[in-house]
Amino acid sequence: MAQIFDRSSNSLARMSLVLTGLIVIALGVTLDQLQRSPWVTRQGQRPDQPVPFSHKHHVQGLGLQCQYCHVTVEKSSYAGIPPTKTCINCHAQIWTNAALLEPVRKSWATDESIVWTKVHDLPDYVYFNHSIHVNKGLGCASCHGRVDQMPLMYQQNTLQMEWCLNCHRDPAKNLRPVSQAYNMAWEGPTPEKPVWCSVNDEKSGKPTAQTVDCQTKEPGKTEVASLNLGSLKLPGMRPQMEGASVPMPLPASYTKFTSQRALGNYLIDHYKIRKPNELSSCEVCHR
Repeated sequence: MAQIFDRSSNSLARMSLVLTGLIVIALGVTLDQLQRSPWVTRQGQRPDQPVPFSHKHHVQGLGLQCQYCHVTVEKSSYAGIPPTKTCINCHAQIWTNAALLEPVRKSWATDESIVWTKVHDLPDYVYFNHSIHVNKGLGCASCHGRVDQMPLMYQQNTLQMEWCLNCHRDPAKNLRPVSQAYNMAWEGPTPEKPVWCSVNDEKSGKPTAQTVDCQTKEPGKTEVASLNLGSLKLPGMRPQMEGASVPMPLPASYTKFTSQRALGNYLIDHYKIRKPNELSSCEVCHR
């Protein structure tokens, strides 16, 4: 019986299998890189807005705080977009005829909201709460970047799930004192610029982050102060109070930190932040 396939068919079959495997691998790598690319994540893109609002001008130039426009960032899951009235508070007095602000004046006159394009837009199935992050010592710049240096707002990070989990698995690298949450220039403690923190007035029902006091300047030396009431005579003062020495409360004990890792671990403990295995559970974001 004549041979149907040529002897080279075995070699061709092996080569085709290898080639198919290489194509599948290349396709997988390409798709993986594609879904991480700015074309999908919109990282670094500056979408067109009805008004070319400059955070750099308003934050760095004029010194506006984040909370002035984003009023619900500390108490709600949604940071909030400022109403037209917030813009008119200033622009009823300055730049009143600027062509760039025509949409603002029209919105104020017609009582119709300006339709802004959302820059940081998470999928609908993801639940993100601004208030818990801000009140647990996560600064605005950790997620949004140096907004005070952005003439036009853009998304600095990918906002993908792995980016969130990298922080949830190791929150110490990003935590800061809550008093520094809106400080865009915060860089963490160093040997040249240490940070001193203390814990005081821990009470049940009080937010744990409010019990931690951190300072960038070395606290004064602990001194015992007393008030001598001997020379102070007030109407109705009882005789036994005369000459009494009333001790003043001692200053809190501060701990010095020279690295972000040490400060972050300290804040994790005193802010009562959950462990990485709890923070990285699906229920944190998916409700």
